Amino acid sequence: MNRIKIHFLGAAGTVTGSKTYLETSELNIMVDCGMFQGLKELRKMNWRPLPIDVPKIDFVLLTHGHLDHTGYLPRLLKEGFNGKIIGTSPTLAITEIILRDSAKIHEEEAEKANTEGFSKHDPALPFYNLKDAETTFNFFEAQELEQWKQLSKNIKLRFVYNGHIIGSCFIELEIFGKLFVFSGDIGRQKDYLLDSPKFPEWADYVFMESTYGHKLHPKEDITDLLTTLIKETITNRGNLIIPSFAVERLQSLMYVLWKLYRQNNIPNIPIFVDSPMGNNVLSVFQRFPKWHKLSLDEYHAMCNHINIISSYADTWKTIDDPRPKIIIAGSGMVTGGRVLTYLKQLMSIPTTTILLVGYQVEGTRGRLLLEGTHELKIYGKHLSVKATVKHLESLSAHADQAELIHWLSGIKNIPELIFLIHGELTALNSLRVKIKDTFGWKVSIPFLSEEAEILIP
Repeated sequence: MNRIKIHFLGAAGTVTGSKTYLETSELNIMVDCGMFQGLKELRKMNWRPLPIDVPKIDFVLLTHGHLDHTGYLPRLLKEGFNGKIIGTSPTLAITEIILRDSAKIHEEEAEKANTEGFSKHDPALPFYNLKDAETTFNFFEAQELEQWKQLSKNIKLRFVYNGHIIGSCFIELEIFGKLFVFSGDIGRQKDYLLDSPKFPEWADYVFMESTYGHKLHPKEDITDLLTTLIKETITNRGNLIIPSFAVERLQSLMYVLWKLYRQNNIPNIPIFVDSPMGNNVLSVFQRFPKWHKLSLDEYHAMCNHINIISSYADTWKTIDDPRPKIIIAGSGMVTGGRVLTYLKQLMSIPTTTILLVGYQVEGTRGRLLLEGTHELKIYGKHLSVKATVKHLESLSAHADQAELIHWLSGIKNIPELIFLIHGELTALNSLRVKIKDTFGWKVSIPFLSEEAEILIP
């Protein structure tokens, strides 16, 4: 009898901190290794050592490069990890960019907290630094799409294209003859830059995200909505600020805005992209053209049309620029990055519009804006929000409930169990009911730090 012990160390009952750890008699494997974001009680968990024997981990497998799936990797090394970190080539390229950027933000925020004295810790320390992040890259190993890789005598893995962001895949792990499928984050059926996700055909155990398990994305006309907002911004001589995730969302926004201009739907309003990480991600699109739908000519035309900011001095020049303008800046949930500088200076002006374009995790500034807060705390100060706040859900990189069910519908057998992870409780429960009603399959919603055991004859 082969015993597999599963530890749900993150993204269980919540939408961040993805970490699922499998102990077997042959290998110990962690799927994703993300940071918690959002609620303070979750963020505090980042600082606690993992409740497992970290040096015994043989492999970390990455579904994709987002921070909530990769951001804990440097800390894992500090706790003694010495194995291999496997992902597709674009995923590893994105992970390098994200970890470097994350380390820089941690260093800057610790320095700012120490200088301005708004931290409870003396001194405030970064979660990890740039050297920690760069050491992590030495453990990276790239894996080709849809090729089985034998990890041990009875364990092998395969990465299968999953949309969402460049490099993203779901992972098939065959362990002692049983197929374990880890969905990662599932992309949209119709995406501006990426192909539709592929589906698993067989699965005994599925570990499935449920970010939008409770709702359908609205059938918005993005062209009309953006055109209206941009024309209002010009009329009001204001600023349209779009907090954006640096990976995929930013590039999608650039593409949509460029197409609107090319098709004469909007005037030649200045567009500023202020996200050092987002600029680096653009280079990944150039390096891996087979992973997206953008041609090289379109890529260069789009980049030439937009003002890409590289220095912090240019951030302030953009703020002082009196022209009506569009500013796209990281981060997407307003948790850090350059967008905080723009909001600090401009969100108290009624002619400013803030357009949120992605999922806003509970406990983030983006969620507060979405819920109509009258003030935001930025760099230790409570600042007034007088800007108009809008939300555009249809640019989401996550599948909605119908797309999640469609993704499952390709499975030809009856899985033994579906574990629903990476979702808030409403989404988890809605998707659980929908799966049971649609397929009649057994569904489990593990809680954070729960352990499960699977016996295979």
